[in-house]
Amino acid sequence: MSVNNTITYEFPLNERIRVFIRIEQLFQQFSHFSAGETIADKRAAISTLLDIMLIFRRNDLKSEILKELDRHAAILNKIASSDGINTQLLDSILGQLEQISKKLHSITGKIGINVMENDLFQSIAQRSSIPGGTCSFDLPEYHYWLEQDEAVRFNDLQHWRSPFNDISTAIDLILNFIRNSRSHTQEVAVAGFFQIPLDKSQPFQLLKISVDKSIPCFAEISGGKHRCTIRFMEPSTDKRPTQSTSDIPFSLTCCLF
Repeated sequence: MSVNNTITYEFPLNERIRVFIRIEQLFQQFSHFSAGETIADKRAAISTLLDIMLIFRRNDLKSEILKELDRHAAILNKIASSDGINTQLLDSILGQLEQISKKLHSITGKIGINVMENDLFQSIAQRSSIPGGTCSFDLPEYHYWLEQDEAVRFNDLQHWRSPFNDISTAIDLILNFIRNSRSHTQEVAVAGFFQIPLDKSQPFQLLKISVDKSIPCFAEISGGKHRCTIRFMEPSTDKRPTQSTSDIPFSLTCCLF
């Protein structure tokens, strides 16, 4: 099954990983829209940055990420003496973990608080709750910024994102470790249904399900730490999706770390 010809669905098995994946997606969206040069791109970038700020307001992400980095370091140190371990690669990874941990420890106060308290952002956030509420007559300051040269807008966006850069790097590092912690297996969902029992003694973090794009179904995943269910559903433009009656081949990765 070629990666380019598959759709991959991820299902986080705890709240921490769920938040990390949401933030990862938001940073990816921000990078995409901030590189665009149209006013619509810049509006989308600002909207995404407001979503990032909202998550940071609601979660103690620095603490959560440091716990996860410490957990990864402990696991890697535990397997350091195992046979067949590439010690040079292991030392490099441990060095990356230590470096980003030090950067996060050096951050004082709430991350991005100056950006969050910026008058322009607060005005945009307040008006964003109103459909179409950020027009030029609603927020002339925002309209003025949107009409500036591309270099000014791009540099401002990167400046506003900068307090979150180390967090973004740490999350990328953590999720990369988790996603590549196990090899996949080939499975078949009989009549579109598959159930996965998870070993309670293993700290599973994430499920990855990959399906060939030619199969006209999407994967609907539910469950928790001990058991998960996958149903392959056939979409419809005017009716509720229905579970497929076909046997669906897919690849499954139960990610640890």
